Amino acid sequence: MRILIVEDNRTIAHDLGEHLQHAGYVVDYAHDGEEADFKGFTEDYDAVILDLGLPALDGLSVLRNWREAGRTFPVLVLTARGSWQERVAGIDAGADDYVAKPFEMEEVLARLRAIIRRSRGLAAPVVRIGPLELDTRAARVLLHGRPLDLTPLEYRLLHYLAHNRNRPVPRMELMEHIYEGDDERSPNALDVLIARLRRKVGPDLIQTRRGHGYLLATEAAENNNSPDDDTAKASAGDSGHGAGE
Repeated sequence: MRILIVEDNRTIAHDLGEHLQHAGYVVDYAHDGEEADFKGFTEDYDAVILDLGLPALDGLSVLRNWREAGRTFPVLVLTARGSWQERVAGIDAGADDYVAKPFEMEEVLARLRAIIRRSRGLAAPVVRIGPLELDTRAARVLLHGRPLDLTPLEYRLLHYLAHNRNRPVPRMELMEHIYEGDDERSPNALDVLIARLRRKVGPDLIQTRRGHGYLLATEAAENNNSPDDDTAKASAGDSGHGAGE
């Protein structure tokens, strides 16, 4: 999942970014309203954390611009402004939720997970697809009840496919949403990553749709309800992927 942090205080932005990366997100930054406005129009983010008190262009104007242009990614407003009138103004401008400074990082992460879930039609923090169980709170994955040992990149890939279940995700979209800026983004690297993840979750859960991308289908998952030897071996281990691994 790719998140845009819009915050002019670079210390706060850096701290937020570190916590989000630790939780398995890919993070971009904007430090003024004009930069945020541009990135929101030119990039496809899974969510935005938006400060209202920005230089160059205030956060409410940025948010209104995005919504008027049909940009629908969920937005978590983050600001020192605490009056109920300002909270209402943020919601009316198109924000999905609101956190006032000073804040606890865990609350920001919880609210961010919630607005992403709602945007994808998910009600609970645990996503279940057949034998797969993805806990977005702990960045942990179970297969047939057994924890999977996933690398951070494998987790980001599975997390994105799970939140876009039953939809073929194009290769370029996957690469934009799971790779950090300095990561290898070649199509061959994605093929290797998909193959590696399939060895861990089983060969049938992640489908290839030629010319369309990759699909995590709930119907196929429901038909794959018993672990085979390879899956059992891949599932071995005492704990699942942790966000800091």
